[in-house]
Amino acid sequence: MLPCTPPAPLQPGDLLRVIVPSGTLREMESFHKGVEVWRSHGYRVEVPPNFDKRWGYLAGTDQERRSQLYDAWNDPDCRGILCARGGYGATRLLEDWQWPTVEPKWLIGFSDITGLLWSLGQQQISALHAPVLTTLGVEPAWSVARLFDWVQAGSLPPLKGIGWGGGRTRGILLPGNLTVATHLLHTPFQPSLDGVILALEDVSEAPYRIDRMLTYWRTCGIFKQVNGIALGRFSQCDAPPNVPSFPVEGVLRDRLADLGLPIVSDLPFGHDGSNACLPVGIPVYLDGDQGMLGLEP
Repeated sequence: MLPCTPPAPLQPGDLLRVIVPSGTLREMESFHKGVEVWRSHGYRVEVPPNFDKRWGYLAGTDQERRSQLYDAWNDPDCRGILCARGGYGATRLLEDWQWPTVEPKWLIGFSDITGLLWSLGQQQISALHAPVLTTLGVEPAWSVARLFDWVQAGSLPPLKGIGWGGGRTRGILLPGNLTVATHLLHTPFQPSLDGVILALEDVSEAPYRIDRMLTYWRTCGIFKQVNGIALGRFSQCDAPPNVPSFPVEGVLRDRLADLGLPIVSDLPFGHDGSNACLPVGIPVYLDGDQGMLGLEP
């Protein structure tokens, strides 16, 4: 994967547009709290009409949601796009989609938004794996500060996790949700994984399903292309007490520890807890001995 270029830094007063590209919006109080975080930092946040539209489990038809993205991306006054929530449905927008060749702008979200983040990475534009509006309001102060430090000043402190060994390596950061990323493999929306540092998280996936996905990555030979693996939170992924299972931590160790790669786990990003922002396509280092992930000096 080639390095990506971040859009121009944001400044208070800039216009940001909200899109709902995935699941229908249900968490109204959380959504408005997230909008208020951006507004409290001096940004103008434009919420689309009918933002709570429903079409089954989706926030409108594919064409309606695709039009939201297209209009926001083409708006010359808009400097950034804030995704309201994840869920499911963003990858559906990529069928027959071409990113308009206008000045790049920030696209911010995580989880189901992985498809859009990776697709922009193919265009060498650095999107941001970071809290959606329905989760931003409960982020700790350090995580919120990290988000604004990156989009405004390009500052990003290193993250500390648990090192599995393997030494130190460098690569291009490619964060995403494991389930969504698995369904992007071998599609036109998968960036090159050569030389990347994969940063993966997931939620509500039983250990055997995590096993199945990682086994697929292994049998496809994908892990032979990457330089290292950074693991965030795998929340709500333990099997029920009465179901025979390995713990999810054991599955991750079983499927990844023998790859001979630097690996760091327990990094503070993902669902159900602190979700430190991670830019797509930026050169980083991963230290499997010290348990650190940070910007390449």
